[in-house]
Amino acid sequence: MKKPELLAPAKSLKILKVAVRYGADAVFIGGEAYGLRAKADNFSKEDMIEGIKYAHKYGVKVYITANIIAHNYDLEGAAEYFRELAEIKPDAILVADPGMFMLAKENCPDIDLHISTQANNTNYQTANFWYSQGATRVVTARELSLKEIKEMRENIPEDKEIESFVHGAMCISYSGRCLLSACFTGRSANRGECTHPCRWKYSIVEENRPGEYMPVFENERGTFIMNSKDLCMIKHLPDMIDAGIDSLKIEGRMKTALYVATVIRAYRNAIDDYFESPEKYEANKEHYMDEIKSTTYRPFTTGFFYRKPNEGDQIYDNNTYVNGATYVGLTRDFEGDYFHLTQKNKFSVGETIEIMKPSGENIAAKVLGIKNEYGEDVESAPHAKEEIMVKLSEKPEIGDILRRVEE
Repeated sequence: MKKPELLAPAKSLKILKVAVRYGADAVFIGGEAYGLRAKADNFSKEDMIEGIKYAHKYGVKVYITANIIAHNYDLEGAAEYFRELAEIKPDAILVADPGMFMLAKENCPDIDLHISTQANNTNYQTANFWYSQGATRVVTARELSLKEIKEMRENIPEDKEIESFVHGAMCISYSGRCLLSACFTGRSANRGECTHPCRWKYSIVEENRPGEYMPVFENERGTFIMNSKDLCMIKHLPDMIDAGIDSLKIEGRMKTALYVATVIRAYRNAIDDYFESPEKYEANKEHYMDEIKSTTYRPFTTGFFYRKPNEGDQIYDNNTYVNGATYVGLTRDFEGDYFHLTQKNKFSVGETIEIMKPSGENIAAKVLGIKNEYGEDVESAPHAKEEIMVKLSEKPEIGDILRRVEE
């Protein structure tokens, strides 16, 4: 069996480096335009160059998304953007729109092209079509079962790669093509500006009774009738590998460093354990799941992989997240026993936090001291984004994630 690629999201250069450190084989990022995460920090040209150089130093690939559904006014700028990417030389460019594909092929002839899930890749003839056009990979539609993906694998060339989502937020619309956000707010999901109206709570107003709002009770689950659970396949990796999937994709290009580190590390350990010994993987399934739940998440589902979801299988009856841990920060340069930290959430002297190691180990450490930006000793760091220095009972390495595990 071929070990699948573990593909991580990154919304910024800092998180790209976290993904590399915590076990990704490849990272997908977006530039400042033409990707489907306009609200992410995203990458300037200079950040892309630095990120690709950093990833390649550790043998990690970088893919750049340009997967909007383009309009006429996008095309001239997109062609120029692809010419810039030809100079930057990522390992692949991800597109969905045939027009964008043609522009990328023309302007980046030496860079692999991957076809986004937004292109509705639901069958092997579609995969073969894109192969005939020169694409090296398709990202399967999220509506496919593992049986369908395996059948696709059996009917496409051996060197045509299949990428499938293995974890993360699910879109209620078909392959992510949604008009709700554009209709309600003027911000198009197909241009990276989704406001996530599928997560909102809805009521009904009857035409002849304006202002009289009636709750929508689809059934006992409540009113969040389009709000999907998160995909999680960490306990079903053998089935995904057996289906012939070449790349396992983590959704989350809007997520924090803590989320990316936690999820990537869990899947890295699970994949490696399975290829070392299937018995070891089976014995550690609950441990992987516990690690996944130590970050922010919604309740989990296996999506469409085993069957078409029945009523209640995929819909989450709330719009809140479960918080397994709080992100404290990412360790930076040392000065003696203290290290620099851009603090993310409040923590105090005397409490115990965890140092997340890329190996999978979590080291409990007591906070022995905090200094503010002026070098003064303080008892706590109450405000997000404060530049502080911290001393712990256990010494972390530069680049380690710090978290406080919630009760």
